[in-house]
Parts: sequence; C-alpha cells; structure tokens
Amino acid sequence: MTTRSPLAPDRFPNLPAIDGLSLAVAASGLKYKNRDDLLLMTLCDTATVAGVFTQSDTAAAPVIWSRDVLANGRAGAILTNAGNANAFTGKRGRDSVHQTSAALASVLGISVDQILLASTGVIGEPLESAKLSACFPKLVANQGASWEQAARAILTTDTFPKGAHITCDIDGVSVNICGIAKGSGMIAPNMATMLGYIATDAAIAPDALQALLISATNRSFNAITVDSDTSTSDSVFLIATGAAANTEIEDPDDPRLAEFRHALDHVMQDLATQIVRDGEGASKFITIDITGARDEISAHKIAMSVANSPLVKTAIAGGDANWGRIVMAVGKAGQSIDQSCLAIAMGGITIARDGARVEGFDETLVTEHMAGDNISIQVCVGDGPGTARV
Repeated sequence: MTTRSPLAPDRFPNLPAIDGLSLAVAASGLKYKNRDDLLLMTLCDTATVAGVFTQSDTAAAPVIWSRDVLANGRAGAILTNAGNANAFTGKRGRDSVHQTSAALASVLGISVDQILLASTGVIGEPLESAKLSACFPKLVANQGASWEQAARAILTTDTFPKGAHITCDIDGVSVNICGIAKGSGMIAPNMATMLGYIATDAAIAPDALQALLISATNRSFNAITVDSDTSTSDSVFLIATGAAANTEIEDPDDPRLAEFRHALDHVMQDLATQIVRDGEGASKFITIDITGARDEISAHKIAMSVANSPLVKTAIAGGDANWGRIVMAVGKAGQSIDQSCLAIAMGGITIARDGARVEGFDETLVTEHMAGDNISIQVCVGDGPGTARV
C-alpha cells in the first residue's frame, strides 16, 4: 500500500465473527508479492445472498457470472482476487471464470452454480486461473481469518482496510451486521462501489434481502464520488446466515425490520465514506446536502453535479471561497430550478438566499472553513420535498 490517506480513520474497528460465515485468505502471487490477495467467504446452508453490480457496458467476466448465480438468492461461497479485474478479457476471461468456479466447487464439495466471484485490479490482463486454484486446498483448510485480514486481502490501490459493525434487534432477537469494502480510484458508482461485503446473522428471505440491499446502496455506495468514473468490477454482496434464529422475514417492508434497515444504512454509509476518505490523492472530505428539490432523484442529480464539478473541486482544494462555481454546478444539472429560490451555505455560513448573495457576506469565514479537512456545502433549490446527500 502507498502512504496512508490523511483522511483515514485511526484504526480498523473490532468486528465480531458472524455465525454461519467463515473467512480465509491466501497469497496467490498473481500480481503482488508477500501479501494475501485471495479472500474466500464460505456460507452455511441456511444463508441467503443478495447482490448489486456495476451497470457498465464493459462489466468484468466475474460480474456477469455472479449476476447469473444470484438469480435464486443462494450461494455457498464467494471468492475474491485482488490485482487482476478479469475485465475486457474476452473468451479467455469467461473460460477463467468457469475454470475457477469449477475448481473451487470441487474442493468445497458443492455445485458450481453456488460459487460467486469478484475480481479487482488491472483491466485487460488475462487471469491465470491455475494460480488461484492452486490455493484452494489451503483456503478451505484454514477458514479462521479475521475481518481485518479479509479486508486487507482485497486491497489494490487502497491505503487502508475498511470495516464497520453494528448490532440491532429484529423482533426482540439481537443480530450483528459486519462489513468490509475496498475502493480508492474509479469511484462514481452506478450501483455500488468497487467491492463490498456485508454480512449478518439475521434470517431474511432472498427477495427481502435484495430489496434491502438495493435501498441501502442508493443511500450509500450510490451517493459517493471521487473521480466520476464507474468501474467495470463494482460488486456488493449482502449475506444473511440465519444463525441468529429470528423468525425469517419475507417482506422488506415488515415493520420488524425497521431497526435493521437503519443499522444496515449505518454500516454501508460508514464503508462508503471510508472509500471517499481513501480517494486517490484525497486531501478533503466534502459533504453536499441538497434540499427543496421536486423529488429525491432530482436532488441526487443536483448533488452529483456539484460533487463531480472539476471547478468546484479545484476551488475547494485551493481554499478559494468561489461559491459562484456551486451556482454554476447546480444550474448545469438540468433540473429546471427557479434560481430566485436558490440558497447556498458552506460550513453552515449562509452565502446566498433568494437567488442572490446575502447582504454583508464575509468571505473570510468561508475561507476559514475551507482550510479544514471536512467541507460541508448546503444548497436549497426550492420548497419541494426532494433531499439528497452526496
């Protein structure tokens, strides 16, 4: 790993084991030397699995494979390799996926359609499946890795491993939610982030689990951006082992899931913000809140327009309180706002209201805010119900 990001957390959190889920890591030597680059997650028979994937037209071969496997919401194992994305590799890439899945299924004693795959790393380089399969006996025999070891095994250009944990109740039963993720560059997800793995010991049916993941993804991994580029390999998996033995929930809108839904949002948003804090070359963490839009979709588009504006980014990087660039970015989002209603604040300091700069505005206060590591931008575009945070 390169020099640790100045925005990194102090340490990796303490994540408990999830009953019904085993972790194993190994070093394949595929790209990296003297470090683990393979992660195997083995699931119990009762586990359900949900997934969201990149919407890129050049999606990697493992993404295409895993989309098909997840059609029934069940799987027995997830294998991840770091250093080679197996993306844009044609027939060789597809063959590698089949060979890898078949080899792992044989060692685990399960069917090939129970294997999920994820890869991250260089695009366009053929993946040597034999180097992966040579590690499978060791992986299966040593399934006692920690969450931190797992998080480190999937890193590529990241400068720190990312993890999060929370406990909550479902119908009076205590459940755990743990998550790890990787991502640093090519971050402007159109579904999720680079790679993310969230696991819980709750019992939740496949369709409900998928709905929960999609909803939480839209408020987390789909609400971040570093460089406005969407990866070929984005994959996020949500595993529910059922080991907590609560009555299985089949409806995502079941009121018994209210606390769990909030907890899942917490874990995924924590992981998403860690990815932004590890953005390649990042020196500032920026939070953009939009209110008053006609709906949430419109608010999200405006927020992303501000977040992805090179001119807004360069102003913030240079400590220049040029708030006019925010006005520009809001306007180019194409959401037909009434500029006479526009209000802008930075760090809670009101700059503009009712479509014009406020009287007596003191730029010094905003400049002082921009000297910090954490920058906040608040924009109100009207009196509609739509809000968004990016």
